Amino acid sequence: MNFTAHADGRFEIGSRTVSCILGKGGVKPAAEKREGDGASPLGTWPIRRLLYRPDKTPPPKTGLPVHPIQPDEGWCDASGDPNYNRPVKLPYAASHERLWRDDDVYDLVLVLGHNDDPVVADMGSAIFLHLTRPERTPTEGCIALDRADLLALLALAKPGDTLEIIA
Repeated sequence: MNFTAHADGRFEIGSRTVSCILGKGGVKPAAEKREGDGASPLGTWPIRRLLYRPDKTPPPKTGLPVHPIQPDEGWCDASGDPNYNRPVKLPYAASHERLWRDDDVYDLVLVLGHNDDPVVADMGSAIFLHLTRPERTPTEGCIALDRADLLALLALAKPGDTLEIIA
């Protein structure tokens, strides 16, 4: 199945259309995406797996591979590091993002296959589909859905599915 995020904030889950939040830098072609620009990359991205906080939620029903996030897990966002755009164990010397967050945004996280095969330095890292903040503020380049909508997507999702971001 192909799920679709529109630049105007619409998101298609099967026959349903819900709202989504995109990057504070808007959307831009993947070839123009750069680390830290806050933009969500246009294109079609494989959904790799689900990460979830086991202390906050049981594993949701999904056909996707599932991984419980641990407190020592992060994601490298240092463009010059050999583990750029890869999961890392903390503490980690290079710049990284913690996956075990104090807020609820990463309680459910879909890892998208943006800039991962092959990884290209400075083309953007940690492009995820995750939960919205309560104030519904823009993301750093990810796509965010309300919990009920993300759970509905997960119930339909299976290996080989994609997320398309379109203008």
